[in-house]
Amino acid sequence: MTTRFFGAAVKRNEDKKLLTGQALFIDDVELPGMLHAAFLRSQVAHARVKGIDPSKALKRDGVIAVYTAADLGAYWQSGPLLVPPPPVPGLVFNLRTHVPLARDTVRYAGEPLAIVVAESRYIAEDALDDIAVDLEILPAVVDLEKALDKDAIPVHGDLGTNIAAHVHQTKGNYRSVAAQADLILKRRFRYEHGMSSPIETRGIVAQWNARAQHMTVWDTTQAPVFVRNGLAGALGLGERQVRVIAPFVGGGFGPKIMMLYPEEAMLPWISMRLNRPVKWIEDRFEHFVATTHERGQIHDAEIALTRDGRILGVKDVFLHDNGAYNPYGLTVPINSQCTLLGPYVIPAYDSTFTSVFTNLPIVTPYRGAGRQHGVFVIERLLDLAAHELDIDPAEIRRRNLIPSDAFPYRNEIIYQDFQPLEYDSGNYEPVLDKALEAIGYADFVAEQPRLRAQGRYVGIGVACYVEGTGIGPYEGAKVRVQANGKVSVATGIGTQGQGHFTSFAQIVADQLGVDVTDVEIVTGDTDQFYWGAGTFASRGAVVAGNAVNEASRAVRKKALKLASDAFECAEEDLVLADGKVSIIGIPEKFIRLGELAQRANPMRGAVKPGTEPGLESTQYFGPPSGSTANGVHAAIIEMDPLTFELKILKYVVVHDCGTVINPMILAGQIHGGVAQGIGNAFYEKLSFDEHGQLLNASLADYLLPTALEVPRMQLDHTTTPSPLNPLGIKGAGEAGAIPVGPLFAQAIENALGLKQNGVELLEIPLSPSRLFELIRKGSKA
Repeated sequence: MTTRFFGAAVKRNEDKKLLTGQALFIDDVELPGMLHAAFLRSQVAHARVKGIDPSKALKRDGVIAVYTAADLGAYWQSGPLLVPPPPVPGLVFNLRTHVPLARDTVRYAGEPLAIVVAESRYIAEDALDDIAVDLEILPAVVDLEKALDKDAIPVHGDLGTNIAAHVHQTKGNYRSVAAQADLILKRRFRYEHGMSSPIETRGIVAQWNARAQHMTVWDTTQAPVFVRNGLAGALGLGERQVRVIAPFVGGGFGPKIMMLYPEEAMLPWISMRLNRPVKWIEDRFEHFVATTHERGQIHDAEIALTRDGRILGVKDVFLHDNGAYNPYGLTVPINSQCTLLGPYVIPAYDSTFTSVFTNLPIVTPYRGAGRQHGVFVIERLLDLAAHELDIDPAEIRRRNLIPSDAFPYRNEIIYQDFQPLEYDSGNYEPVLDKALEAIGYADFVAEQPRLRAQGRYVGIGVACYVEGTGIGPYEGAKVRVQANGKVSVATGIGTQGQGHFTSFAQIVADQLGVDVTDVEIVTGDTDQFYWGAGTFASRGAVVAGNAVNEASRAVRKKALKLASDAFECAEEDLVLADGKVSIIGIPEKFIRLGELAQRANPMRGAVKPGTEPGLESTQYFGPPSGSTANGVHAAIIEMDPLTFELKILKYVVVHDCGTVINPMILAGQIHGGVAQGIGNAFYEKLSFDEHGQLLNASLADYLLPTALEVPRMQLDHTTTPSPLNPLGIKGAGEAGAIPVGPLFAQAIENALGLKQNGVELLEIPLSPSRLFELIRKGSKA
């Protein structure tokens, strides 16, 4: 009998290629006659473009062409709105999307002004210094609050305002419940900018075949189908004339989703003009200014509670830094607004956000995509309430958890998938119990006084979260049994290390009774699979995985039908295992899957009407709404009270992502998310001056956690299958990153006894230098 692979810790199929250097990444693409591109980027954040003179650069040996916005003609146009805003009543939304090259106005430092194409990247980079640029510098809009002043310079002059969007959503009546509250707490919370810092920066290779009238693009994208469609429309080509290949991608994390960056727009256009392949690989400095950032927000929030710690309502008014353009609509701030509700019963919620244009790089989804902010606000409010009411922090969370018999739980406000926010399933208290037990919460509380008496500043933290996952609209998959018995699978999503080559193979292997190593997966190639949305929002396994499952089921049904005809028996009398179909109880009477595939593709003879050739099927899956995962992180940390160096002594994650396909791959996702969450909480902050200049644009100054800072983790999970898909799975891609900020704010306060000294940690990140400043001030910040 074939081993059941679904739910097993199967070793990854893709690792052999990765570990032996045989995996294809963008910079591995080498083509005859290839040219190389470099971008001239604005060194100022806000300016009028008075003139750009490339004449000197064109005289440099090896330079083939230089292009500015003036050369683009009708190709110069604003990019598309990638994600429309949800239909929220009273919505204000001012759309402004980026352009291939700045023409009249520069709106952030790093925005491209010109592109040099040369025989080598070295020549192209040198030629950038030859280009003369005349800019009239304008005041930069950097401060979120000052951007909304009446006399603030508009980032987009035609708007006359820096308001990108304004959204107000309510649940219940906050004013009414606040009047009945025993305690109302109000605080201001800040969350700063950061960046994704993947191992592989962005890159594009474009090759135009004039004879075939066909464009091939290799791209570090998470959404190859969107890029294909966007390029075809912009270039005036049919979608079948454009092929986008997203090979192995060394980390996506959101900024590589479907942006259609200026570089992605320019290189195919240039390749068509010169009829030669062109390559551009982003260098590390460019990544700081040319790839989109994660979000900065300021929240003015309050919570109303009863004396025993029950939440009556929450009110939150926040500003979201959109950067210079808003191609992703409201995705990030809507996530913040909705995720603030967390796993708690909150009868009344009043939330307003204003998305603000600034002269900073564009903000787009990054692992967590705004969920961190909402979780930070509600978790910190609960910590403050626990202190005021003298309730244990874990206990106040327990008292407010949504009970298991309340699902599906409706939160009423509109989520990013355009549907009312609904938690499809969950059982939150056992997750909290497991986390508390695993971290040794009760023992630590009893032991902490002794540790403090020894002069050790050791603290504990616990944070809960929900994660909206598995949103639509859909994904598809084509599953085909080959004549040799191996199974090929193609799907439209890309892969950036999530283990799709293994987890999808496990789904197929169980349905078709083959070994997982006999399933070949192709992702991210628009010629192999034509439709799809992409890998983002923790949706790959949920949406594409279920599409793979549906296609595999259809192929299984075809195989059993063919075998029943051959054996002249009922399908119920057959078993599909070990790559063959046999009669139950008569294992020696069988037909191999490869032979059935050949029979389904006859070279001679008549074919019955309605018969489909081949042992294959293409199916699609679109969930009615997103599925909701949840979890609890817990940590014990130790602080040096002089240097504020932080050591993580123990870290626990307990989560519920529905049915688990592969626990080893799931663990890897959680580990990676926690690592990024630690960076987000302690180390990573993009520092801009009042002119919009990035002050720490190198890895010498922008700190990332290393293997020395990321601890070993203890992982566990509970399972409440999602009713929204046949496999019952929920996403887990962002679960590790979301609650780390409030977790460590709580643990640091606990370790240093800050609340007793009137110091509250209400911002992220909390670097040692920032902690020193806050504690020295001895005031709330």
